[in-house]
Formats: sequence, structure tokens, C-alpha cells
Amino acid sequence: MIESLELSGLGASRGGRRLFSNLSLTLKMGEACALTGANGSGKTTLLRAVAGLVEVDEGTVGFVGMDPSEARASGLHLIGHQDGFKPGRTAREELDFWSLWSGGGERELQAAIKVLDLKLLLDLEVRRLSAGQRRRVALARLLAVPRALWLLDEPLSPLDARWRAQMGEIMARHLAGGGMILAAVHDPLPVAAVTFEIPAPGDTSSEVAL
Repeated sequence: MIESLELSGLGASRGGRRLFSNLSLTLKMGEACALTGANGSGKTTLLRAVAGLVEVDEGTVGFVGMDPSEARASGLHLIGHQDGFKPGRTAREELDFWSLWSGGGERELQAAIKVLDLKLLLDLEVRRLSAGQRRRVALARLLAVPRALWLLDEPLSPLDARWRAQMGEIMARHLAGGGMILAAVHDPLPVAAVTFEIPAPGDTSSEVAL
């Protein structure tokens, strides 16, 4: 199990443009961190770097308690802007696929369906779902396959007030159980969280540390 996430001196570029430099933070069990910053400052890139999907120019991403390759394979979830669903498949087919691919079980999947009130959506093709419904299906992965570290990119943006509050309760339970949340946001998270601001591109600040 991941006991803490440790980022040290990270720097990254995209398309030949420098996004950020010398970013460092430590996220421990039971803690949530809200990544803030202007559009294009590198919030999504930072999440994807932690997940191992993009390379950084310098610095290290460390997972205390697990080998990095093991942590990325079975210790974390990344929920991004794009849900990765196939529009012609039903919500149930997508949930079954993601649960099986991630090593989840049927009992956990059924619990996730209940908590996120997805039963009436299961037979609908993904293309027929609203943005908020699609996001709830995507977030069900967090509960269907429990993992310590949640990397979330604007997780609440398509949700209405009811489901934002519900996700706050889900996040709080995850943290109370020793989980961690690193989320890129424009609006505050519905749980207690420290703020980690990434400077805008071209900002003269050289370090942002938690």
C-alpha cells in the first residue's frame, strides 16, 4: 500500500514550452491536496506524471511503501477529463471492463453502483448519458477497485450540488481510511485539503512546496 507520495524538484515541458520547475510536495495517508493554477500551468501534466503517463524533465516521483511500477499498476487511480468510454457500449459494459481490467470484484462493483445510484443507467449506452451521469460512472472506478491514491482532474465539474455533496462524503471516507487525494481543481474540494498552487507559465517563481 502507498504510505505517502513524495514529489521532489519536478520540472516538465509540453510542446517545447516549459510548464513548471522545481515543484516539491509530500502527501501522506489521510491527506488531500488541491492543485490550483491558471489554465495551462501544468496541473493535468503533473497528475499524469505521477501516474507515469508522461515523463518529467527533472526531479523524482516517489511512493513510500511501494515500488513505483507496482504503485502505478495497482496502488492508484487516475480520473481525468476524458473518461475513456466507448460511446456505443452500455454503462454496465464499461464498468465490467474497467473493474475486470483493474482487478476488481463483483461485490465491490455492486457497492459502487449502489453508492453512486447507477442502477437505472446500466443498460443505457454511454452516448445517451449526460455529462454528470458519465462522470458518476467514471468515479465508480474509485469504489469498485479500492486503491490508496486518487489522482483526480476536475472531478466535480459536471456534477450538480447533490452529487458534489455526495462525493464529499465519499472522499471523506476514503481519507478516514488512510487514503490520499491529489486533485486538480478550480473550485474548492468538498473536504479539508491543503492548496498547492502551480505558477502560471512564465512566472518567475522557481519553487512551489507544500
